Amino acid sequence: MNFMNLSALKSTCKGRVAQQGDADFLELIHGDLWNKLIPDRAPEIVVRATDEQDIIAAVNFARENKLKVVVRGGGHNWCQPTLRNGGVLIDIQDFTKVISVDVENRKAVIQPIISNRDVQKLLNPKGLAFPTGHCPQVKASGYFLGGGMAWNPTVWGSGAESVEAIELVTAQGELIKASATENADYFWAARGAGSGFFGIVTKYYLKLYPLPRAIHGSTYFYSLSDAPAVGKWLGEMAPKISPTVELSQFIVQAPPELQEKAAADKGWICMVTGAAFEDTAEAAKAALQTLEENPIPALSSIFAMPATFEELFDASGALWPEGTRARVEATFSNSSPGEMMEAVLAQLTEAPSPTTVFLFTIFCGPNVPAPQKDMALSMTAKVYGGPWTMWWEAKDDQVNSDWHNELITTLRPFNVGYYIGESNSVERPATAVQAYSPEKWQRLCDLRAKYDPEGVFFGYFDGLSKTS
Repeated sequence: MNFMNLSALKSTCKGRVAQQGDADFLELIHGDLWNKLIPDRAPEIVVRATDEQDIIAAVNFARENKLKVVVRGGGHNWCQPTLRNGGVLIDIQDFTKVISVDVENRKAVIQPIISNRDVQKLLNPKGLAFPTGHCPQVKASGYFLGGGMAWNPTVWGSGAESVEAIELVTAQGELIKASATENADYFWAARGAGSGFFGIVTKYYLKLYPLPRAIHGSTYFYSLSDAPAVGKWLGEMAPKISPTVELSQFIVQAPPELQEKAAADKGWICMVTGAAFEDTAEAAKAALQTLEENPIPALSSIFAMPATFEELFDASGALWPEGTRARVEATFSNSSPGEMMEAVLAQLTEAPSPTTVFLFTIFCGPNVPAPQKDMALSMTAKVYGGPWTMWWEAKDDQVNSDWHNELITTLRPFNVGYYIGESNSVERPATAVQAYSPEKWQRLCDLRAKYDPEGVFFGYFDGLSKTS
């Protein structure tokens, strides 16, 4: 492959520039991918940028050579949209700096490749917190672009709601700042556009919050057969539960001490967790008290145990281990979680992999679903979740994929939309469209046409097949 000025790009960029055929090419395009179910797609060139000037040089090179650009941050997106056929992959995994933390004014500036866990590790000792995501390894880049499904969501909102400004490189190779009052279209799109964003964000300006001084968690285990009744009760009670409680219902493999009781259900069990983000232990216990009143008897329970963000990440990370092959379909619904559990219960017992997690987060408080915000992130509903189908060996790809597709087909009539950061918009393009309200989808398309008229950046749908 001969490209105009490739040698000049290599001499200009401080980071590694490689092309197909180079010895380290596959490691560069596959090495930092979270999902080990890696598709047969590859760019022509990869640029591992070390600073904004590397990014600008790579974007200008792509535009001059009529190549499309795709951006990789942490490589965590489950359906691998950063692997496209052809074009230039710009990898920003070295953008790992914390620029500043202003404790008094509760502000921070960070580069994109800082994990959820590391954000809290940085802030919590200073008495501060941020609405990070749940998976400890996920980086700020993809998290914010997807909108940011956060801890303490009903109080803090999505992670992207607490982004006050960004710096980004445009399709024209310009480094600009965007906020609600400056280059506002870019700011609107960057908070939720996901893999369809038409720019490369290099810095995030964050609004911080006081660290809740009393984070307490309750955990309950129920027989699998009780999952529909438990879900029905949780759905009915959620509007009366404090918004400070993050409430979830899982189907997972039973812990060792309950394996015998779950044996008839092939080890599967219903788990309910509630995490209260309060300032006193008394307030946290009061917020969680309703969960103690569930009339369905639990197999075991723990009430209002104190926790830190570090411990929350440990628990969450254990459910989503590194190194798996995975398919994911995270949806929004206004249906009863009990009704949805009933619909899929028989299929759940046939899950081929014990690593799989089925989850519904049930948003608490009287104002659910929340009103739309002035940002690309569109979906809001009473319930969020679905299957995170995970397994370890390539020989099990087909059986797990078949099971996953059957399950999401059963759930589809309940869906009102999808989360762009955790659903398969590659194999089912309609998912990308249905991650937005019709009005916001149209605005995204219009803004892309306005700010990237030459189509420098890959969109949601191109470069995903051999002919696209």
